[in-house]
Amino acid sequence: MAVVSWKEILLLTGLVVGCYWNSLSCGFVFDDVSAILDNKDLRPLTPVRNLFLNDFWGTPMAEERSHKSYRPLTVLTFRLNYLFTELSAASYHLLNVVLHAVVCVLFLRVCRLFLDKTSSLVAALLFAVHPIHTEAVTGVVGRAELLSSIFLLAAFLAYTKSTGSDHSIVWAPIALTVVLVAAATLCKEQGITVVGICCIHEVFVAQGFTLPMLLDTLRQVLQGKDGFPYAVLQTLLKLIVLVISTLLLVIIRVQVIQSQLPVFTRFDNPAAVSPTPGRQLTFNYLLPVNAWLLLNPSELCCDWTMGTIPLVESPLDHRNIATLVFYTFLGLLAYHSLCYRHSSAKTVIMALSFIVLPFIPASNLFFPVGFVVAERVLYVPSMGFCVLVAHGFKIVSHKGHLKKMTWLMIGVLLTTHAVKTFNRNWDWESEYTLFTSALKVNKNNAKLWNNVGHALENQNNYAKALQYFLQATHVQPDDIGAHMNVGRTYKNLNKSKEAEDAYLVAKSLMPQVIPGKKYATRVAPNHLNVYINLANLIRANESRLEEADQLYRQAISMRPDFKQAYISRGELLLKMNKLTEARDAYLRALELDRTNADLWYNLAIVYIEMKEPSEALKNFNHALELSPRHKLALFNSALLMQESGDSKFWPEANRRFLTYVEEEPEDANGYFNLGMLAMDANENAAAERWMRKAIGLQAGFRSALFNLALLYSQSKREIDALPVLDELLLHHPEHIKGLILKGDILMNHKKDTRGAKVCFERILRMDPTNVQGKHNLCVVYFEERDLPRAERCLEETLALAPHEEYVRRHLSIVQSKMAAMSAAGQPLTSAEGATTTTSAKKEKRKRVKEGAVEEEVVVATAEGEEEGSGAADAVAVGRGAGEEKNVRKSSAESLGGSGVDQSESLDSSQSDKRTKE
Repeated sequence: MAVVSWKEILLLTGLVVGCYWNSLSCGFVFDDVSAILDNKDLRPLTPVRNLFLNDFWGTPMAEERSHKSYRPLTVLTFRLNYLFTELSAASYHLLNVVLHAVVCVLFLRVCRLFLDKTSSLVAALLFAVHPIHTEAVTGVVGRAELLSSIFLLAAFLAYTKSTGSDHSIVWAPIALTVVLVAAATLCKEQGITVVGICCIHEVFVAQGFTLPMLLDTLRQVLQGKDGFPYAVLQTLLKLIVLVISTLLLVIIRVQVIQSQLPVFTRFDNPAAVSPTPGRQLTFNYLLPVNAWLLLNPSELCCDWTMGTIPLVESPLDHRNIATLVFYTFLGLLAYHSLCYRHSSAKTVIMALSFIVLPFIPASNLFFPVGFVVAERVLYVPSMGFCVLVAHGFKIVSHKGHLKKMTWLMIGVLLTTHAVKTFNRNWDWESEYTLFTSALKVNKNNAKLWNNVGHALENQNNYAKALQYFLQATHVQPDDIGAHMNVGRTYKNLNKSKEAEDAYLVAKSLMPQVIPGKKYATRVAPNHLNVYINLANLIRANESRLEEADQLYRQAISMRPDFKQAYISRGELLLKMNKLTEARDAYLRALELDRTNADLWYNLAIVYIEMKEPSEALKNFNHALELSPRHKLALFNSALLMQESGDSKFWPEANRRFLTYVEEEPEDANGYFNLGMLAMDANENAAAERWMRKAIGLQAGFRSALFNLALLYSQSKREIDALPVLDELLLHHPEHIKGLILKGDILMNHKKDTRGAKVCFERILRMDPTNVQGKHNLCVVYFEERDLPRAERCLEETLALAPHEEYVRRHLSIVQSKMAAMSAAGQPLTSAEGATTTTSAKKEKRKRVKEGAVEEEVVVATAEGEEEGSGAADAVAVGRGAGEEKNVRKSSAESLGGSGVDQSESLDSSQSDKRTKE
């Protein structure tokens, strides 16, 4: 066996790079979105053990919605990509290109077992450039094919060394083969089929049997004429070891999926639910369709589900001729390879084993899968195809007069395939380019129309997206997901009536509940979101909350483990102030998924509304244990600690706010609350720094501006507070407490009575019944020595607040002063009165202090609303107009409940990813 030279390795690698270098500019599209962008198993904070508990898409294997695709080693490579480059798509594509080059080199080494040096290189070159591989190489999720192929080929190469020079069994390569088979299977399920390839090689190549020889040996043994030959016994022993190992892998695989098959619908694979003979005729017709894609990969499509290939419902359908031709050709090849011992027969039998055996799991012949045709599953079968082509090239090129013509044809074939592959890569640049290219090939697949609509929707081009969604409903009128997409788009276009009508159409297509029958076996689980979407739409009308709740309960009755229904219902019940029922809904959802940090977070919000802060904090902590950088849990738990007023919580609250601003460095609210905590701890320099940071990020930040001014005022820096208050009043001219504080500073520190008077008069123009503003204006009149006006003003204030003792005392002070001045014969409003003697002024100051007029006017009111213990303002920020960030986030915001459609983001017929086998 000739080894692979460095020149051949460089040639293959260069050809692969030349064909696929433009794939590095492609993004994450189609299945990549679910497997990479939405898969939490890639994140470093997710325990590595989750990779071995969840499916390829990050869904727990125990859940019914899981596709049961168990590929932890493939996901592990995604996780390594994320560790080094996070979500930089180029690195994921680069690794795929490298892996494809490795497969090509290993494939060349395998070809050297059956072909001469030149023919094997032709096979490897054809495999390197074949356009059918673009989905497996350029699509990031195709890495499962690449990794599985590497281990599959390595396992086969290891097994070929299991026979010693004296024809004895060498067990080390067999043990290595079993390990590599397990690794191939953990990358993708079809990896286990290499065991069958090894068995074919052992019997028909290594031992040199033909089918007649096997039948003759078996006949002699059954007749008792002779025992098993030693070579046959050795072969049987090796095959028994392989078969037992395979059975163990199968048993483990069945245990992993908990003996449950994934749920597929007629939209994914229409033939799977068709009656006999349509089902059998269609599945058999799909075999020549796949063969034609290998022979002529001119029209490639990323999705072949739904109406792409019409059902073959009658034996008279002319497409059955293609099926007969395919089986005839396959039968002739099999006969040629099984009945003769020459090298050509051995080459053909191995080529057929690479074509047929790896394709069986995806063929639909023995069990239905979630697709009709998938180009990615032809990655390994194409190896056998390339071997056949190269073998044919070898036979023809040995005829002298055809040699040049044969080389010319091979050159043209390699060139056209390389160009086609290069151009095909551009289709995977974005979802829009991918799905529009697919529509050029197939216009009868509603999913493609939906996915182009989704791509436009992601660009906020809702009007054009609606056209594609409506076309999807015309192509497939009973596609529930298409009608859901229409409804969501109408909602985005603020056409609530049309949206509701579309959702009602989708709802009418849902099957009726059959008592005792499992709902998930009859429809895609994501289609249940029509109830969620419709409920989320109508709950915007306060008079229809009960109707929305009925829809949530209907979804739950259809599927008691429908977690999203409990989440959305919990949020609605919270809105309806049915706190106990909301809590119970979230507790039920947690029974279904205790590893969901958002659920613990939402339950904490319910406990806050139930006035149980200690329970709320426990649940926030649960959320942070599962997701230490859960932004909403960090923010709101810190806010809860801050609101508690207990200083022992302040250091932890400060740490959580600091972590929050690391996650959300542009959110001014995080810095504001850090400032409030610093104010509570009398750390004025830090408080000033955080408040300034918040104001710098959010111009006109009302509470930050006021509290910074208040901080300056309390720190005896009243003059510094004035420009801050001016900025506050520029953005919020009706900020009454800002006006009160400014008026106090102007009157008591700038001696600007006129400016203070303007502030208080502005307050009264906005709110004539404002007691604080009215009282402070009375103080201005007193400062101006207009005692009659001050008296009238205080009497009016007392009428507004008859229970305010300080107003009554201040009125008494003014009246006493007036009486004293009248007795002394002094005019009550004269200019002389404005220059009261020093002793009189001192008396007045003393009385004001005793009566706490000025402190009551300014400090108490300011602290009472916005500074206080540091918690009051945090509440105000969250619940005041324009400062919603500190509002406790509801389940809708956390989990996509209220007002958020749960429609699929790509595949409108089932989920946001193509159905997996």
